Amino acid sequence: MQRRHFIALAVGTLATAATAGSGLLPGRAAAATAKDGIDAAAWHRLRRFVPTRFGDIACIDHGQGEAALFLHGFPLNSFQWRGAIERLARYRRCIAPDFLGLGHSEVADGQDLAPREQVAMLVAVLDRLGIDRVDVIANDSGGQAAQLLVAAHPQRVRSLLLSNCDSEINSPPAAMAPVIELARENRWVDEWIVPWHADPVLARSDAGIGAMCYADPGHPGDEAIAAYFSPLIASPRRKALANAYAVALARNPLTGIGPRLASCGVPTRIVWGMADTIFAPADADHLDRAFDRSRGVRRLPGYKLFWPEERPDVIAAEALALWGLEADDAGVGSLSRPATATGTPPR
Repeated sequence: MQRRHFIALAVGTLATAATAGSGLLPGRAAAATAKDGIDAAAWHRLRRFVPTRFGDIACIDHGQGEAALFLHGFPLNSFQWRGAIERLARYRRCIAPDFLGLGHSEVADGQDLAPREQVAMLVAVLDRLGIDRVDVIANDSGGQAAQLLVAAHPQRVRSLLLSNCDSEINSPPAAMAPVIELARENRWVDEWIVPWHADPVLARSDAGIGAMCYADPGHPGDEAIAAYFSPLIASPRRKALANAYAVALARNPLTGIGPRLASCGVPTRIVWGMADTIFAPADADHLDRAFDRSRGVRRLPGYKLFWPEERPDVIAAEALALWGLEADDAGVGSLSRPATATGTPPR
């Protein structure tokens, strides 16, 4: 009943699988035939652990050139970016860490999991890897961290590509309330994640993460479900950390961030799944107004919170445009004019 209560609160009336497969999704056929990205076995081989005072941070370090930092959502991990990184590794050194409490990062005993500590961890990872500046690509709670990063360290961020995520006016979203309530009682992982991990069909159903956060009823696939949820249930300590991550999101860390975003000077592009019932279109509009160098909002009809996993081609295309590059057959980026925003004129 708790899961169903959450779905009712977070999603309201969900589209059925038949609706998800309808003409709501322009370009969906192309997305369905696109490569899913680096598979789980290869992803595990790419993973390295970066020692920091926060713990040993699980991190993908793949590709060449200037660095790009990929920040995943909740309760996912860096595997969310497998499709985008496969496409962008020829243009950027792609860095994709697992946040403290999620994925495979080994968290130091007693470590606080608050959002600002997560950002301090990201800075420590970049320092350890010898990286001064990054292009940031972020989704969901990763977008919250991205905003905190650019506000505190604007000199370290070349550009920012945000998809559906927290904003100062909506953090945490109302959909997180039952998650946080259960997590405070150390029940969330056992009551939601354990059943989803055991039954991928349930995970993709109207009572699971699939219908809530994905447009395609086939997402997340079995491999992704195992990749996301296995680390969270691997031990009692891992379960406790995942619950603690959720509890740490209870307070809005973006309160008062507006003036710093308005003066950060970082070129920012926003791409929004318009069927998301967790983060509203108003959040995209707020973010567009918040950044002094916004390149506007691109709106994706029919897509939900975790659309970057379903449409890595869109992430790659938008990133290259933001970076002033274009793809060519040889896989070498060439200079081009930045793309013009759709929906909101660039400033």
